[in-house]
Amino acid sequence: MPHVPHVPHVLHCADKPLDLSRPRVMGILNVTPDSFSDGGRFASPAAALAQARRMVAEGAALIDVGGESTRPGAAAVSEQEELDRVIPVIEALRAELPAVISVDTSKAAVMRAAVAAGAGLINDVRALREEGALAAAAALAVPVCLMHMQGEPRTMQDAPHYDDVAAEVGAFLRERMRLCEQAGINRARLLLDPGFGFGKRLADNLSLLKRLGDLAMLGAPLVVGVSRKAMIGAVLEVPVEQRLYGSIALAALAVMQGAAVIRAHDVAATVQAVNIAAAVRAAQ
Repeated sequence: MPHVPHVPHVLHCADKPLDLSRPRVMGILNVTPDSFSDGGRFASPAAALAQARRMVAEGAALIDVGGESTRPGAAAVSEQEELDRVIPVIEALRAELPAVISVDTSKAAVMRAAVAAGAGLINDVRALREEGALAAAAALAVPVCLMHMQGEPRTMQDAPHYDDVAAEVGAFLRERMRLCEQAGINRARLLLDPGFGFGKRLADNLSLLKRLGDLAMLGAPLVVGVSRKAMIGAVLEVPVEQRLYGSIALAALAVMQGAAVIRAHDVAATVQAVNIAAAVRAAQ
């Protein structure tokens, strides 16, 4: 089991503290018609709020609101369409729920509007590489999750290649951290996501999880999203609706390797798996 270096125990997510002294679960709330697992189910603000209530009741410490699918082959969404999808939902969550609200976006304008509406964390699959995103994140002064992705969602699974996936992902995240600090984003505000399934083959994903402890040594909380992903289907030969057991197994393994936050569709089961793994990890 890796020695995990000291990372901030409390992240200040706008007006809501996020205690990371133990691993937490981030509930996935896709307000899109085309997400790979639950596209269309929570597209209306009322359905999204009801799902968020369920996830918080089941133990989610964060709700991650996404208005643009990043599944392989996903079509791009305009800035205005993304704003129309996520802002009413964020406003509704902010008015009612105690959980930290995260906005899953790469667009600077969406980041600004989402934080104004009540989001306390920016979760960017492109690690602030889009135009204006780095400056926007620096000015907004909320925590930011930087994710690794090789390529773009529409083409990322066409022919991904690595010589040493853990080393290359680590080098990318280290460089993005450096550029964030250079832009005025304090390292204590950063989280890192290795990007399972984003421009990675099955062998890459398995190797990355096995060596997750290497990335924990970068000194920022690790966010891991493996819920219902294709890597589970490839190993177990099951469709997306039958990937719960594989998802919670990977979540527990990720916590044992140092993960601080687990993104999940199935919150109740994931919270139990995470808490058991965390208890084992903390044992003397």
